Amino acid sequence: MITRSDEAVRLTAWVHGHVQGVGFRWWTRSRALELGLVGSARNLPDGRVVIVAEGQRHSCELLLDALRSGSTPGRVDRVVEQWGEARGGLRGFEER
Repeated sequence: MITRSDEAVRLTAWVHGHVQGVGFRWWTRSRALELGLVGSARNLPDGRVVIVAEGQRHSCELLLDALRSGSTPGRVDRVVEQWGEARGGLRGFEER
């Protein structure tokens, strides 16, 4: 039986703050790989970083907690999250 925490999901998170040019994407990639997630972290032209992660819901929730923890490089002011069904087709975790 698959529990809610074991289901595969897609998390998209937009991170606001001073998160470009400070190692934030590398840090996020490291946390995601530790949690067994696949996806990417990409700088946006407006200064945000968008993160797309797929894997078990519990692992995605742990990544989200890490993004909001205050222990990231730079300064995170706000994280906006969106949840959806896993789409597949992702391999590894890329910094873009």
